[in-house]
Amino acid sequence: MAKTGGSKFTRSERSWILYDWANSVYATNILAVIFPIYFGIVCARSGADNLVLWSYGTSAATFITAVLAPVLGALGDHKGNKKKLFAGFLVAGVVFTLVNAFVENYQLLLVGYVISHIGFSGSCLFYDSFLTDVTTPERMDRVSSWGYAMGYIGGSTIPFILSIVILLVLGMDNPQAFKWVIVLTSAWWMLFSIPALKNLKQLNYVEESGESLVRSSLKNLWRTAREIFSNKGVFLFIAAYFFYIDGVNTIISVSTSYGSRLGLDNISMILALLVTQVVAVPFSILFGRLAGKMGSVNILSGAVCVYFFITLVGFFMGFNVEQHPGDEGALQLSLVLFWCMAFLVGTVQGGIQAISRSYFGKLIPPQRSNEYFGFFDIFGKFAAVIGPTLVGLFTQLTGRNSVGVISLAVLFAAGFILLTVGRKKKILAP
Repeated sequence: MAKTGGSKFTRSERSWILYDWANSVYATNILAVIFPIYFGIVCARSGADNLVLWSYGTSAATFITAVLAPVLGALGDHKGNKKKLFAGFLVAGVVFTLVNAFVENYQLLLVGYVISHIGFSGSCLFYDSFLTDVTTPERMDRVSSWGYAMGYIGGSTIPFILSIVILLVLGMDNPQAFKWVIVLTSAWWMLFSIPALKNLKQLNYVEESGESLVRSSLKNLWRTAREIFSNKGVFLFIAAYFFYIDGVNTIISVSTSYGSRLGLDNISMILALLVTQVVAVPFSILFGRLAGKMGSVNILSGAVCVYFFITLVGFFMGFNVEQHPGDEGALQLSLVLFWCMAFLVGTVQGGIQAISRSYFGKLIPPQRSNEYFGFFDIFGKFAAVIGPTLVGLFTQLTGRNSVGVISLAVLFAAGFILLTVGRKKKILAP
């Protein structure tokens, strides 16, 4: 590994950080903001319920990725496999994102979204595991936090602003505008992935055992599973992560659809979510610094509390509109609350993900990082099945979008309790 004792980032660290710059455009334009609006417009023309379909589509994508993650992780730990698998999922994600620029049927759009989501998530699994190859444990919080910060600056903010310009010039109701945004997303993601494809190297790997690749991978996978469940610190943290990251990802994926269902103005929502990206840049870097001074678990616990409050704001925002349908004053108040919620999300969204990733990276053996991050991913992805399903299910059962959103508070409460128990019993380091 290149020497990383100085303050400057190495070429490997810079290339790793730049992939966050590359892939964050997908997270913003496809998962969170632009594509959900387009999908909602297409669904409305066919009389389909976009929030329910979007929630179930997201659950399907995360479920498939979760099932594959541990096996892929075990395969990736063998010498030379990590970058190949990383590149394969990356290309699949880019291609199927681009495909959605050429279809207008909501069923086909949903299928393209699910496959591209799997490609995006799979590439992020191997990207995360490369953290143990590109830097040292002492620098992980800093490198991981800068990854998210640069993702918000370049991957989210710059192409997001370009996307807004395209929509404003061509028209928010013009399908061609959304298609150009999808093309922009695919091109940006692929272009800025080139340094990662070129410079990331798998320095830590499992030595060949003489067995077949599949047999050796499955044996290592079983060993890692036993180690995770027997190591109280790793298991308790990953269990807490299971709950709170589900809430985080669900808020990201359904916020725009939720606002659309309440009747909020699309341009105002997009601008509010732009605030999230801008605010997230300094706060992501701040989280990296605070983690070294106050402890990673303490910082994570505080972030979870902020997210719990965000769900309360989201509930009141929806409840206000539902209680006063057609009232312009109620709609304007909810729009203000949406802006407040967007700002609050910006203060914690990047930080909670960055510190979770780096804290876990410190707990695991670097030569088997793919296996461990595979399980880290499976906990996160299986959890992500629960959140959107809760939103969709409670919305359908009660007929109230606000009830679907408040159900996410349970996930943050569970995550906070597990982190608190681990910290008090000294199972988890502060």
